[in-house]
Amino acid sequence: MRLLVVEDEDSIAIPLSDGLRREGFEVERVATGTEALAAPEPDLVLLDLRLPDMDGYEVARQMRVRGRVPIIMVTARGEEVDRVVGLEIGADDYVVKPFGLRELIARINAVMRRVGDGVGDVDAPDEFAAGPLVMSMRTRRVTMGGEELHLTPREFDILAMLMQDPGAVVSRDDLLRRLWGTTWAVQTKAIDVHVSSLRRKLGGAEWVETVRGVGFRLGVPPA
Repeated sequence: MRLLVVEDEDSIAIPLSDGLRREGFEVERVATGTEALAAPEPDLVLLDLRLPDMDGYEVARQMRVRGRVPIIMVTARGEEVDRVVGLEIGADDYVVKPFGLRELIARINAVMRRVGDGVGDVDAPDEFAAGPLVMSMRTRRVTMGGEELHLTPREFDILAMLMQDPGAVVSRDDLLRRLWGTTWAVQTKAIDVHVSSLRRKLGGAEWVETVRGVGFRLGVPPA
């Protein structure tokens, strides 16, 4: 697996890259946002937010415009607002320094399982529809009344889980387990961030109904 480590501090980047290589990853390290955007697309990006030439958020935005490469933000910024901004931009996960190498590898593997396996079963249909909302699993495109919606990878995956069984409740634990590879309570805020953004893009909160104390289900507003 090819990883791109975007980190300007040698004291962090060198041992991190060496540790990942010992675990069998192919690692390219760059120190600036400009270098990150010019690098060949990897399988996953580990992105620091404090870079010398541009904010890491801007790097993530530009990467999201160009494609859907998985991004894990690795940063010392632990405030909730920083997490919210990173997740809304489209980061697949957010790790706060200091962190353990084993934890980071577990998160990398969880993200890559989701990307590689998708969120549905192998025999599941390629396309799902609910009223004017149509989703293609093969192309990862979502349209509303024929107009394409630009969802982040995580928003797409949450919506896919809901659309595969319309009306059924998908629990928070199921979302955490299948999309984050964990049931850690710390990630529950991430679900709310993505669901809130997803509702805005769908055009209303009624598309994703909250089942208090359990999770969410797909709702189709009346025409």
